[in-house]
Amino acid sequence: MTAATHSSVSPADADAADAVLLGLDPEQREVATTLRGPVCVLAGAGTGKTRAITHRIAYGVRSGRLMPASVLAVTFTNRAAGEMRGRLRTLGAGGVQARTFHSAALRQLQYFWPRAIGGELPRLLERKIQFVAEAGARCRIRLDRNELRDVTGEIEWAKVTQTVPADYPAAALKAGREAPRDLAEIAQIYGTYEQLKRDRGMIDFEDVLLLTVGVLQDRHDIAEQIRAQYQHFVVDEYQDVSPLQQRLLELWLGDRDSLCVVGDASQTIYSFTGATPDHLLDFRTRYPQATVVKLVRDYRSTPQVVHLANGLLGQARGRAAEHRLELVSQREPGPDPAYAEYPDEPTEAEGVAGRVRDLIAAGVPAGEIAVLYRINAQSEVYEQALADAGVPYQLRGAERFFERAEVQKAVLALRGAARSGGSDDPLLRDVVELGSQVRAVLSSTGWTTEPPAGSGAVRDQWESLAALVRLAEDFARSRPGVTLADLAVELDERKAAQHAPTVQGVTLASLHAAKGLEWDAVFLVGLTDGMMPITYAKTDEQIEEERRLLYVGVTRARHHLTLSWALSRAPGGRASRRPSRFLNGLRPGSAAPGSRPGGPEAGAARKRGRRGPALCRVCGRTLTEAGDIKLMRCADCPSDMDEGLYERLRDWRAGQSKLQGMPAYCVFTDKTLMAIAETAPAEPGELSMISGVGGRKLERYGADVLAICAGQEPAGADPDDA
Repeated sequence: MTAATHSSVSPADADAADAVLLGLDPEQREVATTLRGPVCVLAGAGTGKTRAITHRIAYGVRSGRLMPASVLAVTFTNRAAGEMRGRLRTLGAGGVQARTFHSAALRQLQYFWPRAIGGELPRLLERKIQFVAEAGARCRIRLDRNELRDVTGEIEWAKVTQTVPADYPAAALKAGREAPRDLAEIAQIYGTYEQLKRDRGMIDFEDVLLLTVGVLQDRHDIAEQIRAQYQHFVVDEYQDVSPLQQRLLELWLGDRDSLCVVGDASQTIYSFTGATPDHLLDFRTRYPQATVVKLVRDYRSTPQVVHLANGLLGQARGRAAEHRLELVSQREPGPDPAYAEYPDEPTEAEGVAGRVRDLIAAGVPAGEIAVLYRINAQSEVYEQALADAGVPYQLRGAERFFERAEVQKAVLALRGAARSGGSDDPLLRDVVELGSQVRAVLSSTGWTTEPPAGSGAVRDQWESLAALVRLAEDFARSRPGVTLADLAVELDERKAAQHAPTVQGVTLASLHAAKGLEWDAVFLVGLTDGMMPITYAKTDEQIEEERRLLYVGVTRARHHLTLSWALSRAPGGRASRRPSRFLNGLRPGSAAPGSRPGGPEAGAARKRGRRGPALCRVCGRTLTEAGDIKLMRCADCPSDMDEGLYERLRDWRAGQSKLQGMPAYCVFTDKTLMAIAETAPAEPGELSMISGVGGRKLERYGADVLAICAGQEPAGADPDDA
């Protein structure tokens, strides 16, 4: 403990410290005042975790129990670290270090490298994808753009799990990685990539953590020096810690336990990068004496949004689900979440754009609306639809703001104008106000007062410049009298911290990129099986992570929430998609997971030979058409068929047809296959209740069909049994 821990506190200091606690709820207050020993904060979405931990640090500093320089707060993004620093400054604890794991490690590595290794620290490779491409070429392995990105991700995963190239194939196989290429090829590229870096004297971001861990393990004197500096640690988003980051944290701590971690296992969505909630879930095992505080009061979302979020997690399975938090909304009631079904993707995009336009007309700012999707490839149709509707938008998760060509050109022009003081620039003569000066300078780089029509690159470039103009105007309002030179310094600082200005417009983002953000209105789009959960999510663990990803999307919404899907990809396509299985039992008219089509009453009717009327399992209407009765739904009611399962059944049926020399429909009709794909029976009894599956066919084909439904390979039917 530092001397400050035992310093006396005057009444005035005590009053100042107590003022920090004002406005905190009882659980947040417990977090803020528990400064001794290990503390684990289980914080649900929207429960004010950042508020709780920043007030905890500020309370410790202002009460004299923590010295600002002895505290290290770590999180996972520059944006989150910047927000934390800003809040701490406001609370009177500006001397506290708030950094990402990589930033803190790099700072220590730069300082201790000459002493630990000698010479200068190798240059940092900020974008490794070009080196990976060169490594692939040297190995005579051609990688397309998607493979290049995915192989780069595999290398990053290997490094954060401390897996060397030679061990990668076995480790990837054990972890169930969906590798983009042969595992041996990736290991070869990985090894060549590492050699390229060594040859050119460079390190990547993962090396920063690995090298820092190596130095602290090998040099106890350096480890002790860091431990003498930092005696109190706070880790945000602890469910996202990788094994390598956990090892670094342990080396920072040594044998001490002055640690506060904050996380939510239900928001673990980055396992593909090596993140694991195990460290959060095992915290009480490692520290039996730990104080555990649960934050469940949701200040972000309406009761209607929270109810859906709780219902979504209520269906979850697995270890993370066992520790889920039941949120309790603290807001006034709002509208129920809306569900929308469309015939195809372009129509869905147009419908969403129309609803967005209506919200804006009703007074919701465009910057408070988000359209969230599973993969970035889904964005294009929404970009076009919003542009056609005249709605401004911004893409999140694309190229970094300060790395965009138009931004670099604009910053260069502003820097040049700042150096000249405007004396040589005819655009700046007689222009005094900073915002007007910036608009004048940027007019030479493509800035116009009105946005260009349409979408695409031209509109993106204009939005970037518009963001710089707004930044200058906000900067001038917050600091009267600032000059172009002051703005140039501010831009340099923001670039170093990757603190991009806000681009006004509807946000288009993947669900992963939306983590940590919130909006008044959120549209969750493309929610079909095969996209949510994504088709390559095979194992139970992968499926559950997809559910958590949707949960993160739902909990981004404060007030308005719309969930939508399209029954086919293109206009005129076969309407064979089904809404995400995660919405079963939650969206109106859908059956709960595990229930039989039509519910127990419908199943009983089938067992009685359908003496009673057959009812649609979606809308409840009486069915009269034979095809509808077979599917147990109206022809125009939405299908919940698993497209992938349907295609596997068709392939199997084609094989049986050829093997037995009979028409395919004699094995099973298309309607029967569709009914099987919609039901996905797990046992013979469930399969036998499907119209078209009689006792004879159940005996001949039942084992094969159930194997296919379970994602297994069928044994195949013996033609001699026919």
